Amino acid sequence: MNYLIGVDIGTSSTKAVLYDQDARVIDQANYGYELHRNAAGMAEQEPEEIINAAEQAIHDVAAKANLSKGKLLAVSISSANQSLLLLDKNKKPISRLITWADSRAQRAADNLKMMTEGQQLYMKTGTPVHPMSTLTKLLWLKKDEPELFSRTAYFADIKAYLFYRLFNEFKVDMSIASSTGLMNLKTCQWDDQALTLAGVTKDQLPEIVDGITQAHGLVPEAQEKLGIPADTPFVYGAYDGALSNIGVGATKQNTVAITIGTSAAVRVVTDHPVIDPERRLFCYAISKGQWVVGGPLNNGGDVYQWAVEHLVDSSAVKNENVDPYTLANHVIEGVPAGAHGLLFHPFLGGERAPLWNAKARGSFFGLSQIHTRADMLRAVMEGISMNIATVFQAVRALVGEPASVTATGGFARSEVWRQMLADILNCPVNIPDSFESGCLGAAIMGMKSLGMIDSLEIPKQLIGNVSSYQPDPAAVKVYQRYTPLFKQVEEMLSPAYSEIANLQERQNK
Repeated sequence: MNYLIGVDIGTSSTKAVLYDQDARVIDQANYGYELHRNAAGMAEQEPEEIINAAEQAIHDVAAKANLSKGKLLAVSISSANQSLLLLDKNKKPISRLITWADSRAQRAADNLKMMTEGQQLYMKTGTPVHPMSTLTKLLWLKKDEPELFSRTAYFADIKAYLFYRLFNEFKVDMSIASSTGLMNLKTCQWDDQALTLAGVTKDQLPEIVDGITQAHGLVPEAQEKLGIPADTPFVYGAYDGALSNIGVGATKQNTVAITIGTSAAVRVVTDHPVIDPERRLFCYAISKGQWVVGGPLNNGGDVYQWAVEHLVDSSAVKNENVDPYTLANHVIEGVPAGAHGLLFHPFLGGERAPLWNAKARGSFFGLSQIHTRADMLRAVMEGISMNIATVFQAVRALVGEPASVTATGGFARSEVWRQMLADILNCPVNIPDSFESGCLGAAIMGMKSLGMIDSLEIPKQLIGNVSSYQPDPAAVKVYQRYTPLFKQVEEMLSPAYSEIANLQERQNK
C-alpha cells in the first residue's frame, strides 16, 4: 500500500491526515497552539509553535504508514491565508506571525479605500481592501512600525516559512499569493503598483509557484524530525478555503460550498477570474485555470458559542444533565422561525464580507418585554445564517444560480441549524459526513501533482454519506420577510459602527 499525507495549518491547530493511495483515511493527528490577542486588535502567533505542530503532526501520522511495504508518495499542505511574518537577512523571524484575524491595519485600510489606487488594486488583484490583507498590513507597519519595517529583509506567510524550514527554498503557492492583495490576477505575478505602494520589492517576497509544484530534498534536521524519507515530495497546495471546496467536491461554477466553523465562508470555483463591481467578494487564483470567488465572514460558530455561554441557564443544564449546546439546540427548536420578531446582527468580531468593516458591532433589534432567552438564542443562530445568506446572494448574483449547495463545519452537529440554513437560503443544502475537507483537498492536489488524477474533481465515493435538507415552505415565507429587514437595519447601523468601536476602544484602554 502507498500513502499520502494532507496537512492543514489552521488558526488554532495543525491537522495531518494519513491516506492510502485512493485517499481513504488511515489515521490523523492534531496539535493546537495559542492565538495572542489584545484590545488593540492584535492577533498573533509564535511561528515556532506552528512549525513544531506541523512537524509533530506529520511525524505522528507517518509513523502509522508501513513504509517497509509501501511508499509515502507525497505530503501536501493547506494553510490559512493572509498571514505575515517578518524575517531578517538570514530568514529568521523578527516578529510573531501576524494572522488574518489581526485588525490593527484598520486605519491603513480606511485610507486605501478612499484612494483611487484602492479601487484599481481590487480590480487587478481581486482582494478586498481590509485589515486582513497583507497589503494593508504592510502599509500599517511601514507607517506605524517604521523601525521594524526597515529591519525586515523578507516577508513571508506561514506556509512559505514552513517550506523554507523544510527545504531551504523561498516560494509561495499561487492561492496564498493571490490573497495578499499584491498579486496580479492576469499575470499571476507580484503587481508592480501594489509593491510600490507597500514599499517592498519582489526580491523580498517568495517566488510564486503553481499549487501542484513539488519541493524535494528535506534538509537533514527536518528529515530527522519528520521521520520520513528525505526524497519525499512536498506539494505546495493552496489556502484552506480553496482546498475545502475541493475536499467536498465543489469544483464547478454551479456548486457552492459553505463552511460554518469558528468563522464562516461562502465559495465557488470558476474557470476564469470574476471581479465583483461592488467589491463585496474576493477572487483568488487556486492553480492554473482555476479561481475561487466568495466571501469570508468573521462571525460563525464563535458567536453561537458566545450566546450559549451567556444565555443558557446553568441550572437548567445541571437539572437536564446535558451539555449546554444540546440544551440550546433543544430550546431553539421550540421557538418559531423569526424568533417572535427578534433580529440579531452577529458582528461581534467586526466583519469581512459583505461589509468589510472591522469596526462593525453586534446588536439585537426588536427586543421587547415578550422576548426570552430562548428567543435570543434562536435570533443569534438565525442572524449568523442570515449574514451568510447575504454573501450567498452576492455570489449567486455574480456567478449564477447554483445547482447545489454543500455545507460543512462544526455547525452541522446541530440538526436545527442544518434545517435553518436550508430555510434561510431557500434551497436544498447537502451535509456530507464529517471529515477534514482541507486535508482531503490537499491530498487531492497532491494526487494531481503526482499525475495520479487528471483534475481536482474529487471521486464521489470519497465524500461519503450525504444528508440533504429541503427548505420548509412555511419557514421560508417567514425568512423572506425578515432577511430584507436584517439587511435594512444593518445599513442603518453601519454609519454608527466606527463611533461605538472608538468609544469601546477608549473605555477599554
